[in-house]
Amino acid sequence: MEEKSSCDGIHEFKLLLSCPSGLSPSQVSVVFNEAYDRIPHPDPFLEESIFEEWDARERLSSIYNRPKFRYGGYTFDVGNDPKQQPHVSLQLGLTDYRTFVGTNLSPIWERYLVPSEDDCIQCQHTSSPLGNGAVVETSDKKILVLQRSNRVGEFPGYFAFPGGNPEPQDVGIVSHELNQCRNSKVSQEMFDSIVCEVVEETGAPANSLSSPIFIGISQRVLNVRPIAFFFIKCNLQSDEIQQLYSSAQNGFESTQLYAVSMTDLDDMASTMPGCHRGGFALYKLMLQGANGS
Repeated sequence: MEEKSSCDGIHEFKLLLSCPSGLSPSQVSVVFNEAYDRIPHPDPFLEESIFEEWDARERLSSIYNRPKFRYGGYTFDVGNDPKQQPHVSLQLGLTDYRTFVGTNLSPIWERYLVPSEDDCIQCQHTSSPLGNGAVVETSDKKILVLQRSNRVGEFPGYFAFPGGNPEPQDVGIVSHELNQCRNSKVSQEMFDSIVCEVVEETGAPANSLSSPIFIGISQRVLNVRPIAFFFIKCNLQSDEIQQLYSSAQNGFESTQLYAVSMTDLDDMASTMPGCHRGGFALYKLMLQGANGS
């Protein structure tokens, strides 16, 4: 299931999970459990450096700490019956933005990794919050791409798909102890949150968007950053969305919205951060699967 791209630096990615047929909300579930939380590193220096890195960044910009869902792996069930739909169960723990900044985004992030071919073992000491991203197709068959502003925490100025993070607090989770939320609500947040991100970043109204389908998980090799990707259709034309973008709620997170053809996207994706290049690879696998069926 795992696939690597051979590319240099920040553009390199790994596909942790590919679902080219696309999975609906009924085919994706979540197991939210502290068993998938980060394991503290045995080196006390590395643990202390998490707080030092956060303090240093906090002095330079206005950032604040929030809980995040931590990616801890998945199980994939294709079933023995050909008529049975495939099903993915995402294994999620709890982490926070401070630990993400102090481990994954730290200049010494590689020191938190464990030598292993198993991604979950390799990343057991990193925060690794599960982000989300969407490949949004307009009614005139264009794909939406944003150019990130200089006000964002990761890769300012780069091309990227709309996205962000599912938020534990949006489903009432601040800790495992206070968790009164069932796994089904966390699973629904995976889908609800990506719709919110697209609406807030592009200005496209929610009623113009199809229900998202889950197409897989991409990981940027630099900083081992995992992102769940979805495919969404929009019933508006690209020029209509361009007009709506000017009043997008989170328009400050980007400087421009592009609606591009597949050919142009192929060129543009080569300059994206690895996790988003991986999202494009997942989209192409979805198209190949649809054409082959």
